[in-house]
Amino acid sequence: MSSRQPYPPVAVTGVGCLTALGGDTATTWEALYAGLSARGPLTAIAVGGCRVTEGAQAALPDWPAWPEKQLGRLSRATRLALPAVREALAQAQLLDENGRSTLPRLEMSVSTTACGMEKGEEFLRTLWSGNRVGQSARVAHYQSQAQIGVIGDTFGFDGPVMTVANACAGGGNAIGHAFDLIRAGMAEVVLAGGYEALSELVFSGFDGLQSLAPDACRPFDRGRRGLMLGEGAAFLVLEKADRARARGARILGHVAGYGHTTDTHHLTQPATDGAPLERAMRRALEQSGLDAAQVGYVNAHGTATPFNDGAEAQAFHRVFGNGPTKLSSTKAALGHTLGAAGAIEAVLCLRTLQSGQLPPQINLLDPEPLVAGALVAPGETASLSAAMSVNLGFGGSNAAVLFTR
Repeated sequence: MSSRQPYPPVAVTGVGCLTALGGDTATTWEALYAGLSARGPLTAIAVGGCRVTEGAQAALPDWPAWPEKQLGRLSRATRLALPAVREALAQAQLLDENGRSTLPRLEMSVSTTACGMEKGEEFLRTLWSGNRVGQSARVAHYQSQAQIGVIGDTFGFDGPVMTVANACAGGGNAIGHAFDLIRAGMAEVVLAGGYEALSELVFSGFDGLQSLAPDACRPFDRGRRGLMLGEGAAFLVLEKADRARARGARILGHVAGYGHTTDTHHLTQPATDGAPLERAMRRALEQSGLDAAQVGYVNAHGTATPFNDGAEAQAFHRVFGNGPTKLSSTKAALGHTLGAAGAIEAVLCLRTLQSGQLPPQINLLDPEPLVAGALVAPGETASLSAAMSVNLGFGGSNAAVLFTR
């Protein structure tokens, strides 16, 4: 055990997610545990001329209370985020019979990378065509404050918002920031999460970097050839544990530790030895007071790119060695959802703790030797008391969030 006194844990009382595998947490989890992959042809964005034309596209959900014209004004990102927020607030028992928040003030800590990028792309395309109709609406729904504003208006709450935009580690850092706010006594309840929709700019950018896998995404496989982009959203309700107990809320788990580091190795590549990620994981463990061997499962960043997985494998091996900790990257099934990844994977960690089911490492043919023994096989289960979600981002950002049951 660490000699340092652990911080009081922060409770998670509600989660919600929407992914390319399902429109809610339960559907996503069932498909994920079954070993399914959401990879398929993309129709939401134009991919003509790209080297790769497949990814993990989510089904755009309906919102029955709104007419189609009103829905048409919203960005795809907003429409992916709303159901995840609703599921999280409902599970936390924070919605009234009209679907409105019972808290008029609710702080948010949110991550996204592209915001409502497709509205910006529509603006440019329409501008080039000479058509000026509807341009103000496109501009109004492009930036992240528009998506946040729709969430608050839809569910009837207001409050301070922190938008984290440090690439693929953003989801983990958004949860970590919410955790810090509650630990510091600056908030009692925070809605934390992330959302991301597919966009032409982001997809063509990754395609131009030749970072996209031309076939199946194979994290921690020596024959890996790149990542699979996806889209989705996930949100968690974090609150003071004593407050949650006092109001009779069901506690799904606790955030027990958070570590974040930044390295300056390269703009897009992680440090090759994985040392900054290792420090982030050790900081999360130190905060929690747990030893590495007590962490039963790690949801890895695992993008299936040559540099990322190699660096992660080294960091995992140094922290967890050949202990009982199991490891997998769910991006092979769900795609890399960028700003939403850390939030979605946090929800999956909590689901793992609750169910004892481990998300399998699919598409594995020739595993990386350093982590081969830790990678989760199909149908694997375990009795877990702690799980960790790990994310890395462009610019050298590393985040590790530790959950306990």
